[in-house]
Amino acid sequence: MSLEHDLESLAIDIAREAGELARTRREAGVAIAATKTALADIVTEADREVEALIRARLTAARPDDGFLGEETGGDSGESGVTWVVDPIDGTVNYAYGIPSYAVSIAAVRGEPTPGEWEALAGVVYTPALGEMFHAARGEGAWLGVNRLSVNPEVGGAGALLATGFGYDPATRPGDIELIGRVMPAVPARDLRRGGSAASDLAFVAAGRLDGYFERGLAPWDLAAGSLLVTEAGGRFGRAEPDGGPRAPLVVAATPAIFDRLAEAAGLA
Repeated sequence: MSLEHDLESLAIDIAREAGELARTRREAGVAIAATKTALADIVTEADREVEALIRARLTAARPDDGFLGEETGGDSGESGVTWVVDPIDGTVNYAYGIPSYAVSIAAVRGEPTPGEWEALAGVVYTPALGEMFHAARGEGAWLGVNRLSVNPEVGGAGALLATGFGYDPATRPGDIELIGRVMPAVPARDLRRGGSAASDLAFVAAGRLDGYFERGLAPWDLAAGSLLVTEAGGRFGRAEPDGGPRAPLVVAATPAIFDRLAEAAGLA
């Protein structure tokens, strides 16, 4: 078996265990541990507990690898492989009992910085739905045992898109202005706002969305999902066109609309 396949298999096993922990903690009740970038941007005790579990399992299995997690930061390794982890992507959904949240685990080679790494394997697991999206470099993207493919075409009614908003109220006018540019230019059938970037990227890979765009994503938000998109035949782009408080800008889509979406969003 290839290194990529081994990393994918390990990520699947750990994501399933981590997702079960997140789900059971949600059923028991959520305790808010702290806020992050803004008062609305919360971290729960479950975020920390789930990341600790993932980190412990990865360390036991591959002690020479590096780690970059949303809650505990990063440590360099000696193997050249770094794990990029979001224990619960969509924490506000999770706290409110909305079942749109995910465990995101990716293995990358090189510096753990988008655009500088080579993604080797990625998993997005949605515990409330029981869906395991997974990919290994060069081996396709999958939902369980079913191979994924982005939508090859977009119908006459337009593209179904998704996006997200920042937690800082000062950035929201810019997000709304971005939507106002994108919707007529693609053009869009409708817009979804699911609250989990990892899930949105997985849904593009699965053909449930035609495209996704958002500003301000962190490496752990997109590491696994971006690999799912490209391995499913989609396109993914990331840039910092203005360097502002909500940079960078991410666009993922079927090739049928990627160029139009990227240009309208300001990526191109």
